[in-house]
Amino acid sequence: MSQNNKYILGVIVCLLLLFVIFLSHSVFQEKDVLTTPSTNAGSKIFIKGSDTILPVSIAESKIYMDLHPGNEIIVIGGGSSLGLASFIEGEVEIAMASRKIKESEITSATNKGIEPVETIIGWDGISVIVNKNNPLESLSVEQLQMVYSGEITNWKELGGNDEKIRVLVRDQSSGTYGFFKEHVLGDKAYTKNAIIEPNTEAVVKDVSLNTASLGYIGLAYMDESVRMIGLGTSEGTFYPNADTIRRGTYPLSRPLYYYTDGEPEGTVKEYIDFVLSAQGQEILSDIGYLPIN
Repeated sequence: MSQNNKYILGVIVCLLLLFVIFLSHSVFQEKDVLTTPSTNAGSKIFIKGSDTILPVSIAESKIYMDLHPGNEIIVIGGGSSLGLASFIEGEVEIAMASRKIKESEITSATNKGIEPVETIIGWDGISVIVNKNNPLESLSVEQLQMVYSGEITNWKELGGNDEKIRVLVRDQSSGTYGFFKEHVLGDKAYTKNAIIEPNTEAVVKDVSLNTASLGYIGLAYMDESVRMIGLGTSEGTFYPNADTIRRGTYPLSRPLYYYTDGEPEGTVKEYIDFVLSAQGQEILSDIGYLPIN
């Protein structure tokens, strides 16, 4: 082989080696890009539970997502018990509850390696409502218990019209159902004649259409289609408002809860911090509930 041909062959070999090195570098670089998670990747949070808290979480999540476009929050109602059950199964990051988690639910969660941590996000007063044409102004807690246990069945026994009382209750998955039973009925059972409503909107609609109906709802669902009545205790008759709920004089005052697995972290913490911020608490107040402070 001539000297010139050897030189040409050497150049070709060098070029081939350079091409192989370049190709290898490109492949490894592409591999690194494909396997390294992006720091800008968004997060998805599932929130489920109390229909009482549902409008709050929907409003809060909308503003939060506007401020954090990369993150997505999906909010589902269905009742406190359903939300806590999904939380215990690890299906959601946050459970909404309008009642405190039960010991049995804590045990179930612990057995599955989940540590329920409670955050109070606001305050509510369960409002007892009647039709706008019902003349009754107030009931004592004892009278309310007698109506809901079935001992009183006619409005005339309470000073109202001669009309059978339509007793409305929420379904058993509702935290409001459980809270009302605990604080009004105690160890008594709801009357068997109670009409079970699937959600709070249905309670409001029924009361607005029927002069004989009596129901209970979260404060934020109160509107002009129905009328709120006072509740009497040994200390007087009270209506749910900022003063009576904060002082605890209104007998059906209650906190509203978020439950997370352990102390909130990452995007979950960021979202809950937003709910507890001045802006988040203002949103909660606009919905109709009371801020924590």
